[in-house]
Amino acid sequence: MEWLTGPFEVAFVQRALWSGVLVSLICAVTGTWVVLRGMTFLGDAMSHGMLPGVAIASLYGGNLLVGAAVSAGVMACGVTVLGRTRRLSQDTGIGLLFVGMLSLGVIIISRSQSFAVDLTGFLFGDVLAVRERDLVDLAVALVVTVAVSVFAHRSFVALVFDERKAYTLGLRPRPAHAVLLGLVTLAIVTSFHVVGTLLVFGLLIAPPAAALPWARRVPAVMCGAAVCGVGATFAGLSLSWHLGTAAGATIAAVAVLLFFLSVSAAGIRNRLGKAAEIPPHDQPRREYEHSA
Repeated sequence: MEWLTGPFEVAFVQRALWSGVLVSLICAVTGTWVVLRGMTFLGDAMSHGMLPGVAIASLYGGNLLVGAAVSAGVMACGVTVLGRTRRLSQDTGIGLLFVGMLSLGVIIISRSQSFAVDLTGFLFGDVLAVRERDLVDLAVALVVTVAVSVFAHRSFVALVFDERKAYTLGLRPRPAHAVLLGLVTLAIVTSFHVVGTLLVFGLLIAPPAAALPWARRVPAVMCGAAVCGVGATFAGLSLSWHLGTAAGATIAAVAVLLFFLSVSAAGIRNRLGKAAEIPPHDQPRREYEHSA
């Protein structure tokens, strides 16, 4: 127990833990809709598409959050515009914007003297350098995320599972999609400067995907994703303390590991369930057919 709890007796590790918990909760809510909607590539593109705004803000001494928000807004608008072009698939438009924005950001950063440091901080963050003000920002973002998700729950469900039916119900899926993009932007912008885009994207996708095989309702997926994200944060911080590894990257790696463990366990459960459904006298015949 001392091996597990010892690192969290230090003040900056406690702040890192709380920031990871808040980010996990934000990403559990938003990431569930991202996974169900099939917007994984878009989430990755937006997280890296913020680089030009962050680079410009850093180069000229501006607010990094404002720069990230503006860049993410440009990315979201570009995705929306290109998505209406019939000759281009949505994945193609997202990929082009992804590469273009990332390249522009690297070009801007290369003009400064701290190219490597700035880029590393953007990708991996510094969860151990979280301030109390950052925790307040994350808490406000969590309240906004939960409120919007509850208010737009019916529209999001219709958008995720049957967009055509959403039109017939008068739920207006296009505005719902825009609001969902706003939630993704909020999750990434409020979290990247604390934990880096690597951790944000890891916690945005891996925990909901890990909870999906074990839940049948959207709120259950969110709760399972929150548990996985918080567990990955705790385990990742503990491992990084004892092994001397990067905290953000370790948390993201643990989250991805939990996903693979969840998928493997779900596969074993399904196989055992199918075997239990076969009558005892039919099992030898099924085994023979399988081997043949």
